[in-house]
Amino acid sequence: MAESKAHILVVDDDDRLRALLKKFLREQGFMVTAAADADEARRKLAWFAFDLIVLDVMMPGESGFDLLASLTKEQRESVLMLSAMGEAEDRIKGLETGAEDYMVKPFEPKELILRIATILRRRTAQSDKAKIVAFGDYRFDMSACQLKRDAENIYLTSSEVAILKLLAENTGKPVSREELSKLMGGGNERTVDVQITRLRKKIEESEGKPVYLQTVRGSGYVLYTDAGAP
Repeated sequence: MAESKAHILVVDDDDRLRALLKKFLREQGFMVTAAADADEARRKLAWFAFDLIVLDVMMPGESGFDLLASLTKEQRESVLMLSAMGEAEDRIKGLETGAEDYMVKPFEPKELILRIATILRRRTAQSDKAKIVAFGDYRFDMSACQLKRDAENIYLTSSEVAILKLLAENTGKPVSREELSKLMGGGNERTVDVQITRLRKKIEESEGKPVYLQTVRGSGYVLYTDAGAP
């Protein structure tokens, strides 16, 4: 049931529960690392990459809420909070601080697994969506640096890939010629214009009336996608 061997960090000061969670999650196919408090959790976070943190609220010293508040600023791991406190205000506080979900102790182990699976599927879907930029019949895979029109691969030079990737990372927002020229070792802006023209030939029906890769007078170029058409 594990989502591609996801790595989970369990943070709980209760030795018995921590051991049980570690054993149970491993039996479900997950990679699991455990920490007894926030300080130990930080050390583990500095050394390993995790897909999800199962975080207890009430811990000696720094609470789970405090740790979560700091993680949302510098970490990207999803967080599922565990607490004996079932009041609505505590659940709201956890969710507002950045937790994906909040479970009240005691809980059914099967429910925990189902909630973890839901979080990981959502995380994967969001990641995949962010990697693929769609415009018209075209799909640009930012990870593979590959452009396709339906099932056909569209050949791109290294310069065209660099330009399209930067524009795709800023869809709907103009990118200056100066920024684009830096991708080609600081070439002049005329070089950028030539590369844009070549790229348009590959993705536009009419170079004179571009739909996706447009010029923004005085600002540079902008890529409009299906999710952010003008």
